[in-house]
Amino acid sequence: MAIASAAPTTTRGPSLPATVTPSFLQRLTARVSAAPNAARVTTTAPYTGVPLADLPVSTPEDVEDAFVRARTAQKAWAATPIAERKKVLLRYHDLVLARQDQALDLMQAENGKTRRDAFLEVVDIGIVSRYYARNAAKYLNPKRRRGAIPLLTHTTELRHPKGVVTVVSPWNYPLSMAASDTIAALMAGNAVVQKPDTQTALTALWSMDLMYEAGLPEGVWQMVIGRGSSIGGALMDNADYMMFTGSTATGRQIASDAGRRLIGASLELGGKNPMIVLEDADIEKAADGAVAACFPSAGQLCISVERLYVAESIRDEFVAAFVARTEKLKIGAAYDYSVDVGSLTTPAQLKTVTEHVEDAVAKGATVLAGGKARPDLGPLFYEPTVLTDVTPDMTLHSHETFGPVVSVYAFRDVDDAVTQANATAYGLNASVWSRDGARGRAVAARVHAGTVNVNEAFAAAWGSVDAPMGGMGDSGLGRRHGADGILKYTEPQTVAHQRVQGFYPPSGISPETWASLLTNALKIMKAAGFR
Repeated sequence: MAIASAAPTTTRGPSLPATVTPSFLQRLTARVSAAPNAARVTTTAPYTGVPLADLPVSTPEDVEDAFVRARTAQKAWAATPIAERKKVLLRYHDLVLARQDQALDLMQAENGKTRRDAFLEVVDIGIVSRYYARNAAKYLNPKRRRGAIPLLTHTTELRHPKGVVTVVSPWNYPLSMAASDTIAALMAGNAVVQKPDTQTALTALWSMDLMYEAGLPEGVWQMVIGRGSSIGGALMDNADYMMFTGSTATGRQIASDAGRRLIGASLELGGKNPMIVLEDADIEKAADGAVAACFPSAGQLCISVERLYVAESIRDEFVAAFVARTEKLKIGAAYDYSVDVGSLTTPAQLKTVTEHVEDAVAKGATVLAGGKARPDLGPLFYEPTVLTDVTPDMTLHSHETFGPVVSVYAFRDVDDAVTQANATAYGLNASVWSRDGARGRAVAARVHAGTVNVNEAFAAAWGSVDAPMGGMGDSGLGRRHGADGILKYTEPQTVAHQRVQGFYPPSGISPETWASLLTNALKIMKAAGFR
């Protein structure tokens, strides 16, 4: 099987949808913070390999200028009442839903995913924007805290925006990753300078354009385009906080740079996510769940499953059901809901997937389904692939493939399943299947992962936006969603007003007597149940 190293230019697959017109693309690309005479970069459509967009490239100087504009705009935005920021987000919520066909067309054109997978990103942004619009005040408004001395110390916790947040978003979920972290940062009163991946920059620009239409003041959200090697330094050096989604290797460098600057960083990185099918699982439902866990967006999802652990007693029955479902999946390119699995996004990703599978097969792995590229469908298609007999000497055993490939393993008992699932440096997401919900939750609590779903692939935990989402180990630092997802973009400040009497003795009382009085007061407060 030949390894694909470049996407040939071809016109196989559907042409661009009617919404993606030259004037529409020109309006979006004009939003990039770049000089009028900037160099240009051309992206290609994964379905066909033909040119898609012509984007201006930002320089480090352009990034500096974007931060200057963002800092000026941020001051007024931070002074805007939370109730007014809420109105902007709720209007944005409505616009995203009303204009979803544009978003779906752009995501498919840039990323190559199916319309069903693209629609889940629209749903995600609707949920996140509504959540932070309606819950931000609860997290951000001043809060009374217990004072040092009851009745005499008035203590308040305030939350101030960090300032200007850098958001670096990936290509695999171009709307969710571009907008969800930005929504929380904006709602907290920050400005944002964002670098989306160039391949999917149009979707990010569309999202920003809609936010401005919803009423965001001009300059609060800036977008720059370019390679990290060119503008990454300027993005880090000017940031008051860094939000990054991407590879573990790059995340380590960002964490180091953020530490040097003493700024905060939130990093969602790689994963090698496990799914555990216990012996009491409903096999038909678990097989359906495995398809949903392994092949969304052609497996290009940080929280999708690449390792499948099945109880020995049901392994053969489960594998037969799973493989049968996998082989029935319809692969193809269509700007509608008629296909199940779309294209990979880049030639580099096709190369990685192909190399991982070829390496495994050469070392003794067995292909149960798929196992090959599909150039007849388009330049970057690869079949949903199920492997077994995978051993630690194979690259895909421990390394993230980030494609439609899953390896199946057996386990003896729950302890063995948990041990195998946790035998990874990563810890992003996991899935456990059992007819006994309490048992499933107990096993889930033993898995080393930031989110664990019971009888679901990943959507239950991801969609529970009131709860934190993020990784352990090599899967990252920090959390998105919930209180953590917005408070990380703020600086907490304590204001304590001491009244009448403080901790030093008043006039006329010796230090020894005062120490005795305070000691007895502490004992009384403990006995009375004071916290």
